[in-house]
Amino acid sequence: MLLSKAWDCYKADKRIEGFLPQTLKAYKLQTNLLIAILVMLKLTHLPLRKLKSTWLF
Repeated sequence: MLLSKAWDCYKADKRIEGFLPQTLKAYKLQTNLLIAILVMLKLTHLPLRKLKSTWLF
């Protein structure tokens, strides 16, 4: 799944849960930064396990 599409689904879910617009805006910024990094590295496929172990703390 494309990260941009995943973001749209995640955002819709979090809106239903009552997340504040400011929180969603911050999450969107973080998502855009991650996408930019992946584009710079020319990564088109990154398994979730690798993403978690490498990028997420």
